[in-house]
Amino acid sequence: VQLQASGGGLVQAGGSLRLSCAASASIFSFNSMGWYRQRPGKPRELVAFITTGGQTTYVVSVKGRFTISRDTAKNTVYLQMNSLKPDDTAVYYCNAAYGSNWDNYWGQGTQVTVSS
Repeated sequence: VQLQASGGGLVQAGGSLRLSCAASASIFSFNSMGWYRQRPGKPRELVAFITTGGQTTYVVSVKGRFTISRDTAKNTVYLQMNSLKPDDTAVYYCNAAYGSNWDNYWGQGTQVTVSS
């Protein structure tokens, strides 16, 4: 399975970006799909995910600003990021969890840089 992430870039604080993650398999073959990020000098952290049933979960720091959604016909998950802050600067990774052990597929990272 391949996950192709896109949509990162440079934006000013308060701006918006939308990340996309296209899977090479049906998103219904996964338990969930989501986004992680790794900020400079910090470990990778969960940002948001959406389950097969469509339930969404967000880390507290992005609630109300980020929205995860999906297009099942395109096997693609999106992360709409609004009101971006410099602290959101990170490499964002697409993730798909599968199987009873919740193993992971990872996409390549996409850089998001928010300037103040």
